[in-house]
Amino acid sequence: MKIARVVGSTISTIKDPKVANTKLLICQDTDPAGKQDIGKPYVAIDLVDAGTGDLVLTCHGSAARQTPLTKETPVDAVIMAVIDHLELDKKIVFRKHA
Repeated sequence: MKIARVVGSTISTIKDPKVANTKLLICQDTDPAGKQDIGKPYVAIDLVDAGTGDLVLTCHGSAARQTPLTKETPVDAVIMAVIDHLELDKKIVFRKHA
């Protein structure tokens, strides 16, 4: 799993039928505190109704294809959770605003 921020979305009207009814979001991995971007952005299938600006947990590779929605699909990344807060060294470093 990786911590990432949703930085945008993409729409594809023509795609593999196995992922036809999925939402595609653009993610950017972050440091453990969710503050600094790391690496290049990538597209992930959204399983939890995340949105732009949300800090999320993503899963990659064959593990991304272990959910009922993504089983046996051409998927390499999924958003599997929206983060409510992050705690590092007993300090809250991120808290989602309501």
